[in-house]
Amino acid sequence: MTSALDLSTLGADELRQLASRLLEEMRGKQALIDKLTHEMAILKRLKFAASSEAYTGEQQRMLFETLDTDIEALTAEIEQLNPTKTADGEGQKQQPKRTALPASLPRKEVRHDPDSTTCACGCQLQRIGEDVAEKLDYQPGVFTVERHVRGKWVCRQCETLVQAPVPPQIIDKGIPTAGLLAHVLIAKYLDHLPLYRQSGIYGRAGFAIPDSTLAQWVGVCGVQLQPLVDALSEELLAQRVLHADETPVAMLKPGNGKTHRAYLWSYCSTAMNDMKAVVFDFAESRAGRHAGEFLGDWRGTLICDDFSGYKHLFKQGIIEAGCMAHARRKFHELYANHKSQIAEEALKLFGVLYDIEREVQPLDAESRQEMRNRLARPAADTLHTWLLTQRQRVPDGSATAKAINYSLGRWGALTHYLEDGAVPIDNNWVENQIRPIALGKKNWLFAGSLRAGQRAAAVMTLLHSARLNGHDVHAYMKDVLERLPTLPASRITELLPHRWTPANPPDSLLQYPVNVGWLGAYSRVETAGQGKPDFSACVAIQAGQSQGTLSRERVNDGAKHECRAVMVRIPTQETEESRLRRQRCQLSGSEFGRVKARKVAHFYYA
Repeated sequence: MTSALDLSTLGADELRQLASRLLEEMRGKQALIDKLTHEMAILKRLKFAASSEAYTGEQQRMLFETLDTDIEALTAEIEQLNPTKTADGEGQKQQPKRTALPASLPRKEVRHDPDSTTCACGCQLQRIGEDVAEKLDYQPGVFTVERHVRGKWVCRQCETLVQAPVPPQIIDKGIPTAGLLAHVLIAKYLDHLPLYRQSGIYGRAGFAIPDSTLAQWVGVCGVQLQPLVDALSEELLAQRVLHADETPVAMLKPGNGKTHRAYLWSYCSTAMNDMKAVVFDFAESRAGRHAGEFLGDWRGTLICDDFSGYKHLFKQGIIEAGCMAHARRKFHELYANHKSQIAEEALKLFGVLYDIEREVQPLDAESRQEMRNRLARPAADTLHTWLLTQRQRVPDGSATAKAINYSLGRWGALTHYLEDGAVPIDNNWVENQIRPIALGKKNWLFAGSLRAGQRAAAVMTLLHSARLNGHDVHAYMKDVLERLPTLPASRITELLPHRWTPANPPDSLLQYPVNVGWLGAYSRVETAGQGKPDFSACVAIQAGQSQGTLSRERVNDGAKHECRAVMVRIPTQETEESRLRRQRCQLSGSEFGRVKARKVAHFYYA
């Protein structure tokens, strides 16, 4: 903000220019606020109008879930654009009175006290009370409550009151912890569970959370995570070689109750790149302009199929690299359906190229290109000559002719990888990133709106990129949601999946699921050192032991529930011997006496 002293040094013309610029910024911001407010009004009308009754069953619940999430996201965006109204209380929506969390849930206290209990005047502060805020946490199958206790300290001499500040949260004054929010996002966007199904699961776990509440949480998280997705997109576009692909997703048009085909575009770095990332972009159509809008001024090598939407990009300076797997696939279909001898011979020639490619994968780009020139280029020339010969023998219009024409027509793009050691032979890497979305499409039925699709693309970008980098996605998302409210914008890249390291790595035990159960019984096991373990049966491998020992102890979990599970311990500094013991435990529960591989328990790595 310009200070009064700065203004006093400006001339009349400079003041007029400054006022004109500020007025223009205000008009632009107000126009955006009006646009978002209008969009919110439309969503509310769709939710509460009689036309919504045309939807029944799962469609209605999923539509309402999307509308609630979009409305909350719009509210958060408007508050970011116009924070003064909410700070003064004007325009702030009335918060419903919150129901107290059930007393039966286990509780863990988190105390927040001042760094020093000595007053500035030198006197010792006296504790006179405390403020308590309860947050709902969730580990698979079990709810717990975090009691955040902020003690009040006062100096009797100068009557100074000192209290630790409220820790910043992704959802201000909300009840969910970062762990619960991470679980909701992962269940919705990675495990593809709609919110109404999650609500039922939470109800069986002991605390029912309404669909609308979950939708509000998801909407706020989507807005808060967007800057992180934007930063990841910028870093991805700094790479020289990218994959691109797209897959159709049905998108609902609430006005008439019908769906139309939208598309989820995927862009990712190559498997040979040290930077592992995938960015999803949801768009209303398959028009090539969507790819152009995402790539912007990027000029590099794009590996893609023969879709015409990419063609205008290559006229603007982007280098095209084709997908050899697409060319091979056309011959594979001929062989699988008709046992074509020509297709069988083609598959053998393609196989030579892929055999060479498997050999060069571990090499650096320069060595890879040198080996490709020496081995793959002669094999590609042999394939090309064979294709030309066979094309003269097969009739026009036949399926075999079409397969050969595809390869010959794209031969330059298909063999571009021979010119650059950093370019892969095909586009399978990005297709593998899209494949899990197929399961989601069966569960979603449709994307509820353009905004809902874009929000899903943003969250899936972070979750799938974390998976690509080998992270525990729950640990990653929980840590991001904990650190994001206090992290300066200049340091947001620290939370990108390929740069992320845990802020507080655990120093006791970590959980890993394995297919091991004890006498068929199952329950969650608490992390040791963070509350009472709620297990009654434990297989423990101590350092130097060649066999696991079965110990039985009953520990109350605070809710007076006795439970059973299996736990395996190995040293933090894993040796070759302990690694082999861990593998044996994962592969066969029968090696540990009465342990049976029947239900999922938890594996602990100490």
